[in-house]
Amino acid sequence: MNYTHSIAIVAVVALVTALLRFLPFIILNGKRKTPEIIVYMGKVLSFAIMGMLVVYCLKGISFSAPGSFLPELIAGAVVTLLHVAFKNTLISVVAGTLTYMFLIQFIF
Repeated sequence: MNYTHSIAIVAVVALVTALLRFLPFIILNGKRKTPEIIVYMGKVLSFAIMGMLVVYCLKGISFSAPGSFLPELIAGAVVTLLHVAFKNTLISVVAGTLTYMFLIQFIF
């Protein structure tokens, strides 16, 4: 694969990505009311996605030994408590990730 081919691939990917990002604004350009299904999905899908992510992250937990489930549960509790306390997703996710990494690297 040569240099020109790589540039062409990046250009096409960038163009398609930009088009997909701008398409909703072009179609729903503020002059028309947003369809109710889109408003409903905007309210519901973020909670559904977060629930699916939690289930996906915790699906492989084995309760055979404390070291195989405690780091996940402790980090999940840290995320939950910080999010309830500060209502800041960035703080809760970063602190939960750091907690989990610390636990699996140094404790368990």
